Amino acid sequence: MDWAQYYLQLTEAAKSGQELDFFENFFRLFYQAFIEGERWRLYLRGMGVTLQLTVVALCIGIVLGVLVAVIRTAHDQQRLGRSNMLLGVFNGLCKVYTTVIRGTPMMVQLLIWSFVIFSASRNKTMVGALGIGINSGAYVAEIVRGGLMSVDVGQSEAGRSLGLNYFDTMRFIVIPQAFKNILPALGNEFITLFKDTSLVSAIGGTELIYFAKAIGSKTYEVMFPYLGIAVMYLAAVLVLTWLQGKLERRLRQSDRR
Repeated sequence: MDWAQYYLQLTEAAKSGQELDFFENFFRLFYQAFIEGERWRLYLRGMGVTLQLTVVALCIGIVLGVLVAVIRTAHDQQRLGRSNMLLGVFNGLCKVYTTVIRGTPMMVQLLIWSFVIFSASRNKTMVGALGIGINSGAYVAEIVRGGLMSVDVGQSEAGRSLGLNYFDTMRFIVIPQAFKNILPALGNEFITLFKDTSLVSAIGGTELIYFAKAIGSKTYEVMFPYLGIAVMYLAAVLVLTWLQGKLERRLRQSDRR
């Protein structure tokens, strides 16, 4: 059967006022939303942009989060009577950063980044990636800080007794142990970040929702485009969740050995 010809027949029948049954109408709307004009390519393009946004925002969030977590952990683990004034200043700035970011909605932050700070920028997609990354950094910082604080202080003291400086001790001893503790929370944050990229469309960024809206504006039917991207988001999240679980099992097996 020529599906394109069948679609045209159903479209003409609908325009003439002929009533279509459920399956005929379903096929017509599905074909219109995904097949006609190779519109499925737009969905794939949108998913590609969404994944790029996620990777960029993830890199920003991890760098910021680890930096803030290390500063705050170093400040909290100072010995009594040996406080560092400069470290105290940086710790205060980090506390303000995490408090402000975690205490305000991400949508408001994106609007400020897009229409106040970078109002002259035309690349709203990258502005959105920056805003999401900075937002994620505050949550990653608390996750990483909790993991670092969960490692026994004796591990750090053992590293220092071997002649390692603070950063080498963190890199070779503390962080590898903390990573196993924070992996579930860090994986959940990554999945949340992936879904939060949908907010970029509110500031004019081009990602998956942007293309779904564009298709809906052409077909005057938004149900199938929105259902389609919902399935795409769900499939991607299921894959990410499976990968996270596989990594957790791999780390548990290495602990037993």
